[in-house]
Amino acid sequence: MKFKLHILLFLALCVGVSRLQAQSDTSTLSGILVIRSPQTLSREIHADSSLQMEDLGREIPSLVMDLRYTTPENFLHRRLYPPLATTYMRRSAVGPLREVQAALRPFHLGLKIFDAYRPWSVTVAMWQAVPDDRYAADPSEGSGHNRGIAIDLTLIDERTHQELPMGTGFDSFSDSAHRDYTHLPVQILANRLLLQTLMEQRGFIGLSTEWWHFSLPDPHKYAVLDIPFATLAASH
Repeated sequence: MKFKLHILLFLALCVGVSRLQAQSDTSTLSGILVIRSPQTLSREIHADSSLQMEDLGREIPSLVMDLRYTTPENFLHRRLYPPLATTYMRRSAVGPLREVQAALRPFHLGLKIFDAYRPWSVTVAMWQAVPDDRYAADPSEGSGHNRGIAIDLTLIDERTHQELPMGTGFDSFSDSAHRDYTHLPVQILANRLLLQTLMEQRGFIGLSTEWWHFSLPDPHKYAVLDIPFATLAASH
């Protein structure tokens, strides 16, 4: 009898551990799936290879990285990411981004990346500091960055690596960062229009309040991720 009781307790413990693991792998918030397990992500990628999280630095080596959330040079004035030399996006976004970079090259221009994939837990921290959906994503909905389909970027002169003037810096919360703000010098408006046109021609959609932000459409086709950068790096 004691032996049977021990077996039943052992099975109950196994079931409990499995449930805890499942809860840690994924969770649902307001109908949004948040994936925390690389194994769960791998299963999604096995079913659809376009969901693969690609290393942008490896896939498009000519990109210049200026990953602001690895430094205090951002609107929260503190490091939100570990030290990084590269960042990540879904495979479905990498191809179009490569085409934009290629289209700029004949003009001796290129792209500088401020941010791409952003773990969901970082979005929670941003929302706690700035609960304004004009400038920060509501974590109950998740963002394009969390889904691996959004990117923050600007244009540079490839010969000098100097940024082209865009009227404001990255992460500006001023009206002058909005796409419909036109009280700017003609050259700045032309620079913004060039970036926007090339990105939109490749299927990206801009955010009205941020000239630097672009994302693929249909975000709810992609799960929200809360997987650490180190885990993504190890998978490559």
